[in-house]
Amino acid sequence: MNHSPEFLALVEDAKHRVPECTLDELARWRADGKEFRLIDVREDDEWRAGHAEGAEHLGRGVLERDIVGQVPVKETTVVLYCGGGFRSALAADNLQRMGYTAVWSLAGGWKAWVAAGLPQRPAC
Repeated sequence: MNHSPEFLALVEDAKHRVPECTLDELARWRADGKEFRLIDVREDDEWRAGHAEGAEHLGRGVLERDIVGQVPVKETTVVLYCGGGFRSALAADNLQRMGYTAVWSLAGGWKAWVAAGLPQRPAC
């Protein structure tokens, strides 16, 4: 996908503040029993087309509005993912501004998940 330089600048700025976790780190967390919430911030149609097993859907358009109701404890570890890791970085940046202290963006997002052959929920 071709992204505008303006969009890429916003993402790059957010990535200076937002920690990213890799699929390997996520797998280690699961193996170690670390509790976290995996949230898909993609659009509704992207979610319906397929999503990561164990993920919850809270689209980017409503995330900031609805997150406190879904994840009221702001110290909860939250891993956000989108298609490629750009929107999730922007979303994680906003959640940090809202007081969430353990929010991560999944490096590579859904594309990396699929490429790695990780478990998926089929299209709805």
